[in-house]
Amino acid sequence: MSNKDVFILAIESSCDDTAAAVLKNNCVLSNVVAGQKIHEEYGGVVPELASRAHQQNIVPVIDSALKKANITKEQLSAIAFTQGPGLMGSLLVGTSFAKSLSMALDIPLIAVNHMHAHILAHFIDEEGYDKPEFPFLALTISGGHTQIVVVKSFFDMEIIGETTDDAVGEAFDKSAKIMGLPYPGGPLIDKFAKEGNPKKFPFTKPKVPGLNFSFSGLKTQILYFIQKNVAENQNFIDKNKADICASIQHTIIEILMDKLKMAVAETGIKQIAIGGGVSANSGIRTTLKDAEAKYGWKTFIPKFEYTTDNAAMIGIVGYQKYLHHKFNDAAVISKARIAF
Repeated sequence: MSNKDVFILAIESSCDDTAAAVLKNNCVLSNVVAGQKIHEEYGGVVPELASRAHQQNIVPVIDSALKKANITKEQLSAIAFTQGPGLMGSLLVGTSFAKSLSMALDIPLIAVNHMHAHILAHFIDEEGYDKPEFPFLALTISGGHTQIVVVKSFFDMEIIGETTDDAVGEAFDKSAKIMGLPYPGGPLIDKFAKEGNPKKFPFTKPKVPGLNFSFSGLKTQILYFIQKNVAENQNFIDKNKADICASIQHTIIEILMDKLKMAVAETGIKQIAIGGGVSANSGIRTTLKDAEAKYGWKTFIPKFEYTTDNAAMIGIVGYQKYLHHKFNDAAVISKARIAF
């Protein structure tokens, strides 16, 4: 490999955010995200509406990313894109555009696993942020995923625990919905929890064998708890909002931490990195930082903008794949579900 700089254009379109980033080697030159407000009125992402919005957003988002990076498309070394997992219609928009642009510019095409990208976002060069050393444990927590992964190298990862039903992000959002909070409710639970007493309303933690998770039982427990108390007092939620949110958040964090402690005991690995949209949660971040002193762990928390879906994380995987000549041809296809 020569010392010539590598410029990667990365495209992320797995759900409802259209994102594009330009990386120069390990460094992010631009990271543009266009959200889709239309889903708020439906209380969740509507796949058909998401793919239509991607079609409208993708050209201006990529144009903006190139302009902010102050480079031309002719300077690009390769195009990286999210192959999956995600919503099929949304993925197809990003995949089709990436294929077309790589063919037009005659540069390599690089398919990226969205979940690998959440984990490897830690390897973006960012002042004030350390990078984990291999091997490390990754806790990937998002609206669609909850996984504990042993990360042995950039391309060698093994899932040792995952959810058997709902993902942790879903547990946050559905609990918020039960309380009548607007979508997306996870960040609102985090916000109100800061003012509440986390021990006010104890919820039972599910007993799940090994390193796997389950959140459906907790969600049902919260539903019955709210229904029972609202039946007795119509103003129960308004009067206790902060304490309910704090108690829900505390229980979810305890579930995650119990499994992480088990994973550390089983593997002997004390380097812990978190990734995925739910890693933006302030309670989880604080608890993980406290664990450094409490358990002698070294914890890695990504910069806030690299936690939710973004293209910079796709770009850093693209860069590593570029260095190792892991390219794809035009026959590569999007996959709603993809092998880890």
